[in-house]
Amino acid sequence: MGIVGRGRELEALRGWLEEGRAGRGRVVICGGEAGIGKTRLAQEFAGSALATGATVVWGRCVEGDGAPAYWPWRQVLKGLQADADHLLTGKASTGGPDAVAEAGGDRFQLFEAVTEAIENAAGPQGLVILLDDIHRADEPSLLVLRYLAGQVGNLPVLVVATCRHDERPKLLADLPADRLDLHGLDLDAVREQLPTATPDQVDHVYAITGGNPLFVTEVARAIADGSWRPNRPPRTVRDIVASRLDRVTGDCRRLVQAAAIVGREFQLATVAAVLDLPVESCLPLVDEAITFGFLDQNLRFVHALTRDAVEASLSTTDRAALHRSVAEVLEQQYAGDLTEHLADIARHRAELAPYGEGATAQRWLVLAAEDAVRRLAYEEGVRLYQAALEIAPTPAEERCSRQVALGRAAYLAGDLQTCVKAATEAAKAAQNPEQKAEAALVLEAVPDPGINTTAKRLCEEALAADVRDATRARLLAQRSHLAFYDGEQDRLDSLSLEALELARRTNDDRALADALHARQEACPGPSGRAERLLLATEMLELAQRTDNPRAAMWGELWRLDALIESGRLAGAAEELPALKVAVDRVGGPVSAWHHDRVAACIAQARGRYAEAAVIARRGFERMRVVEPAPATGAYYALLIAMAGHVGTPDATIGQVFDPPPRFATMAHLSRAYLQSCTGRIQEATASYRQAGPLETWSLPAFFVMPGYVYAALACAGIGRHDDLAVLLERLEPFRGEHAVGNGVAYLGPVELALGRGAAALGRLGDAVEDLTTAVHQASRAGAPGFVAEAQYHLAQALRHRNGPGDRTRADAIAQEAARLAESLGMTAFQDKPPTSPKSVLSTREAEVATLVADGLTNRQIAAELVISERTAQNHVQHILTKLGFATRSQIATWAARGGMSTPMSDSADSR
Repeated sequence: MGIVGRGRELEALRGWLEEGRAGRGRVVICGGEAGIGKTRLAQEFAGSALATGATVVWGRCVEGDGAPAYWPWRQVLKGLQADADHLLTGKASTGGPDAVAEAGGDRFQLFEAVTEAIENAAGPQGLVILLDDIHRADEPSLLVLRYLAGQVGNLPVLVVATCRHDERPKLLADLPADRLDLHGLDLDAVREQLPTATPDQVDHVYAITGGNPLFVTEVARAIADGSWRPNRPPRTVRDIVASRLDRVTGDCRRLVQAAAIVGREFQLATVAAVLDLPVESCLPLVDEAITFGFLDQNLRFVHALTRDAVEASLSTTDRAALHRSVAEVLEQQYAGDLTEHLADIARHRAELAPYGEGATAQRWLVLAAEDAVRRLAYEEGVRLYQAALEIAPTPAEERCSRQVALGRAAYLAGDLQTCVKAATEAAKAAQNPEQKAEAALVLEAVPDPGINTTAKRLCEEALAADVRDATRARLLAQRSHLAFYDGEQDRLDSLSLEALELARRTNDDRALADALHARQEACPGPSGRAERLLLATEMLELAQRTDNPRAAMWGELWRLDALIESGRLAGAAEELPALKVAVDRVGGPVSAWHHDRVAACIAQARGRYAEAAVIARRGFERMRVVEPAPATGAYYALLIAMAGHVGTPDATIGQVFDPPPRFATMAHLSRAYLQSCTGRIQEATASYRQAGPLETWSLPAFFVMPGYVYAALACAGIGRHDDLAVLLERLEPFRGEHAVGNGVAYLGPVELALGRGAAALGRLGDAVEDLTTAVHQASRAGAPGFVAEAQYHLAQALRHRNGPGDRTRADAIAQEAARLAESLGMTAFQDKPPTSPKSVLSTREAEVATLVADGLTNRQIAAELVISERTAQNHVQHILTKLGFATRSQIATWAARGGMSTPMSDSADSR
């Protein structure tokens, strides 16, 4: 018999399956109240999908907290004939807590592996994944679903997840999914479910059930077996199930009650052992339970509400006894390998904690928590560690170690507030200096100043104690990282040096790796480049000695950053394959993002703009689900760096990126530069002002030089000449260097910014000299786009200087720049070719230009022409835009050389 009253919903699902077959996959959330028929609809759809040749797999979530992490996906993968044990066990599953801590966000490698297995299994007829009762899923399983939802759009895959509306997890709130909401059946559908009922009975049933299919089905069963009492109708499904439970034999009742404690799905051998009966003796009882509508043929309760009703029939004494028996049976049955059953045993033991068995429950909860973290199910680890700490009193020393474990799991889950609390509690419970240090090392430096304040306090308290040298080296490295985020450059230098010297003496590889990281942060800019190269070599030696691909990745990254910064772009490109090898060994989106950000930077620097955009976007998509702030920051930094050469989409210009506080100044300056590149002068001025007075700027050490470059070019564009003069002075010590934003975006030789700034200030001799140098430096570096940019501005500077031979030289350079820009697709330069500007000014604009040439301010121009100061400002801006100039001095120079000999008339502007 087919499903009743769900024709519209079935057609919707079939339509989505057809779209999936066409490569437009999706996730659908099928929601409704308990008993509304979500699972029944999924079953009916599964049958029709199979009939059309689709592959169908199920992943069922179980009630309670007893399922292993990723349980529904484990079932899905097994249904696809994939190795679930391998795919759902990340690299952190071996090697102890240190290996787990290193894994960090790389559990997304697990997400990628699940997605890849699904993609490989999806044939041309389509793949249907049915996730039942995801409101009961563990949080890591929901994170897999979130990740998959972002990937299935181009796959022949349809994921249908059933969920109770009133228990919908928060993680599904913004899931990119279609919704299919189920409501109660109408009167006709209810009548169809009650073929033997009278019209009055149908009306009565419809009124009390609201058309809930499960409730209607249970009433139909009661009508059929004669237990229906119209004068005393049941109020819920539970009432009907409880009533029916009174009519089965005592042995059958005991079997379904024991089964209800085991779970909605159960192994008959387990229930038989709990009842101390042979399995054969249980078979007639199973048949009886099926006949009375408690179980289906698959040894599964027909509905979660049915199981709940049976469990509710137990007295407190009987329920506790059954939980104890089930726990003991599971421990005995799976003594050889308890891994899959730790969480379930912990669930049963936790039920007994109120009856004096808290210590036993705590032990099992900790074992289950450790297993969850090994499986990279950090959220489950947090939940289980918290339950263990709350369920019974814990000796101080054990409490410290468990709070440390909780803090590490919370950090890896991205739950920083729980991490802070756990670290603080661990420090309070610490019984010796080493434990105090471990508590301090739970917290890592992050962009959040509030968290770093606690981290610094714990770190300094631990450093004040007598700890092992290796531990002290790690603490010093930690304190150095915190100084980096706080801008304490002097402390950063001393702390990182002390950490590295101590770590080298200890011969402790973990301490050495931490200290090398800290020292690398302390050596920014050109002055630290030689040391950073040595640190990279030492990290690579550590990687080779310990066979540590993560250390190899960092060593290669540091080498590449130094090569790009020194303008050795070809050498950097040759080093990329070595980074790729290390990244592939580490695996996961975080390491892949590191490769992509550097590869995109090199491509952008070498004028391969389309390639850079593709790689950068790929890296952004990989990283934004793990760490959105660095993903977004790096991506937009790359787009901003390209804006001066190839422009940027309007969407990027309008994008508001809220960076961590430490990077706020850099964000304002780079945004001002982007807006000035695209002619949005007023917006650029506003962004620049948001950075505050120049003397108050706070730039991370690695971004000082690129920050000044962005600021100088923005000031040249918006006419902030006083600040520009100061910025050029600050850039003077960086002559001969290349401006690079920490391996994210290449901004060209520093002389390019110096030359453009000098030209904006009217220092044309300095501009010609610096821009000439910039052409040679960019050419030597292999940065053709910056060669064209420097040539373009050099040609302009020569024309404006107009000395002997300048125009002839300018014309030749301009032609070369135009050819190079065209070959590279530098649309920003093709829109404004470097030729002498023709007079395209209106009469009023020509008048304003003359007054600018006479040295008048906007206020004086307004008074002279009897217009508002704002209108005068707008006229000046229009002149700058039309002539392709950046400063008032360029207007004055152009006007003095006869640029306005043939002004256009425009009645609108002459008003």
